[in-house]
Amino acid sequence: MALREPTPAVQTPPSERSAGEAPPQNATAQDLVRWAAERFGERVVMSSSFGAQSAVLLHLVTRVVPDMPVILADTGYLFPETYRFAEQLRERFGLNLKVTAPAMTTARLEALHGNLWTQGREGLARYHELMKVDPLRQSLDDLGAEAWIAGLRRSQGGSRSGLMPTETQDGRLKVHPLWNWSRADVGKYMVEHDLPYHPLVERGYASIGDVHSTRPVSEQEGERDGRFNGFAEECGLHVPRTLGENDSLESAGL
Repeated sequence: MALREPTPAVQTPPSERSAGEAPPQNATAQDLVRWAAERFGERVVMSSSFGAQSAVLLHLVTRVVPDMPVILADTGYLFPETYRFAEQLRERFGLNLKVTAPAMTTARLEALHGNLWTQGREGLARYHELMKVDPLRQSLDDLGAEAWIAGLRRSQGGSRSGLMPTETQDGRLKVHPLWNWSRADVGKYMVEHDLPYHPLVERGYASIGDVHSTRPVSEQEGERDGRFNGFAEECGLHVPRTLGENDSLESAGL
């Protein structure tokens, strides 16, 4: 790859399964994917929101492991453009796509709880748990995933600014191949490989999630400032359980 990446200070994951087996020093994004695939084999998966620049990680990962399972957490409230974009990329890259949906339908959710995403931080957190977090965790369990590749970057700011290339979350190893890429790095890779942006990018959307809690952003705002109606910074997919829950999982070797 033509991109020149900053030299990462690779963190050794603290979980027992990865003790003594850290990624190579000075690992590129491809190196991190290759290391995860060699280390975990069929027990590594990736997730994708099929958002603004999701084509980058999908292209990069499937060039190393073409049949890696790709999980899409479908809340039922994604933009129509997102569903079509996911199908476009599935066909282009031959993705092994695994769509996970919540146990509760959107109609039942609204009948029982109303529009949770309008009910402040607690309501939004409850919505995310029911419609995103629980389904994704179930999918990870069903696939027997011990490692999970995700497209988070430090340059996205907020809680992601301290991101490391590998971390543990809920007893699994998280691998972030793009952790030290800038927005310019992402753009350059997309041009070099003729990759498409999500169609809503040209309408000012920089980070794209559910219809009801995503808006376009101005040039002065950060990539993720248009998400969650100002009630949250993350949806919970990339946030560990409580310390007590994580301690319990790790002590059980999960």
